[in-house]
Amino acid sequence: MTTTTSTIKPVKIDMTTTDTTTSAVAPRTLGERPTEDLIFEKSSPGSRAVDLPPLDVDETPIPEAIAGAAPALPEVGAIQVTRHYTHLSQRNFSIDGEFYPLGSCTMKINPRINEYAASLPGFTGSHPMQQDEDVQGCLRLLYETRELLQEIAGLPEVSLQPAAGAHGEYTALKVIRAYYKDRGEHQRNKVLAPENAHGTNAASCTSCGAGAINIKAPGGYTDIDDLKRVIDAEGPESIMALMITNPNTAGLFDSKIDEIADIIHDAGAMVYLDGANMNAILGRTRPGDFGADAMHYNTHKTFSTPHGCGGPGSGPIAVRDFLAPYLPAPQVVKTSDGRYALDYDRPKSIGKVRSFVGQFGVLVRCWTYIRACGPEGLRNIAETSVLNANYLAARLAERFEMPYFDPAKGKYAAHEFVTVPRTLLDKGVTLNDIAKRLIDYDVHPPTMHWPVRDCLMVEPTETEDLATLDRFVDVMSMIADEIESDPDTLRRAPESAPVERLDIVAADRKPITVHPMD
Repeated sequence: MTTTTSTIKPVKIDMTTTDTTTSAVAPRTLGERPTEDLIFEKSSPGSRAVDLPPLDVDETPIPEAIAGAAPALPEVGAIQVTRHYTHLSQRNFSIDGEFYPLGSCTMKINPRINEYAASLPGFTGSHPMQQDEDVQGCLRLLYETRELLQEIAGLPEVSLQPAAGAHGEYTALKVIRAYYKDRGEHQRNKVLAPENAHGTNAASCTSCGAGAINIKAPGGYTDIDDLKRVIDAEGPESIMALMITNPNTAGLFDSKIDEIADIIHDAGAMVYLDGANMNAILGRTRPGDFGADAMHYNTHKTFSTPHGCGGPGSGPIAVRDFLAPYLPAPQVVKTSDGRYALDYDRPKSIGKVRSFVGQFGVLVRCWTYIRACGPEGLRNIAETSVLNANYLAARLAERFEMPYFDPAKGKYAAHEFVTVPRTLLDKGVTLNDIAKRLIDYDVHPPTMHWPVRDCLMVEPTETEDLATLDRFVDVMSMIADEIESDPDTLRRAPESAPVERLDIVAADRKPITVHPMD
């Protein structure tokens, strides 16, 4: 591969632009992002950002013993508040501002039409305690979302209650376990998971009272012989499910999924598909068609809703018909007269896993995205995300080793790829050095050290255009050149961030938790 770094001219990057498609590739230098004082340090006695209306009730003093001391809030004017938080937002990496190739997390653009739809007064003004007849539009949207997700999964029923992907895993496993308990098969309490399954799977198993057992995955594919060995060793009657991610975290689609599903079903167990990587197969194949009995979606990964980050998220689950009676209640249904209702009459249900019916505002965004894309648009998402990943892997493969990408042997990337740049790391730099240096080039570091040590997992998604992909290749090539010629540059990185490189160990052991006004 011929690198293009010799033609790259250093330029000073305009901090007011968010354009990441420029052909110029140059790291920012220290000082281009000036420090920002804390809002408390900008406090000026007597300043205020809002004027409250006159009190329209009798004033009742609150006893000091109850009220306590007044909170130490900053006193800042409205324009200063606006500027302060605008400056802070410009110091963060975001998908709106920079290339964000965070493998396995699918950082794709959140279309503004989603926000428009979710902010419509009919949605924002509704209340979850309203009677069904008063919120027919909201219930219709939820029901149609169910139908759309059922069709995409190839499974006959969906629950919208789970509030995140991992929450969906937990819920689906509880549903599967309830099914077996109802059949008197209480002994089925072991879940199998390939080494390249998604990282939350083992935790979900533990949370629902099931044990997780690893299955080997040499070369990135599930080892069928090891799968059979474990089933025989543990006893088929003890196996509840196999949790498999397909495409998996090695960035490979396991073409033997049909055979794997048959082995699990012959043991009387079920196949659970972690839908984290559905972005790669939308419109191309359906989990229900290749043997999955249950699955979850990450709506933020596949359908462009905001990431939960501890706040509102959504992880709907889809199941086969024999599991449907155990889904959380209530379920949104369409009655014989064409109206929509919440069905609480589900005697075998595992019960609620979240208040009301799920994260409604997030599901509005999900519905909007699916309807805006349509069947051909969804298929195009998968095809473009796979094309982008393979393009990057092919262009980078000469200098960044790809343990799971080998077109000569028929091993292509799905939506993401993994590189373990051993040749570069052997020159005395660490993966952390590479990641920190990427920050100087306005690229968010990819996922690190997962699914294997010293790896970068890169996922460009369908969002990015060719110019952005080419710039990323140029950046990675320039970093490789720096490792060859001046590795100390990487050890100092980042040089353009709001703070210099932190002492990670010290930060973990001595976190700063003192209020700045104390």
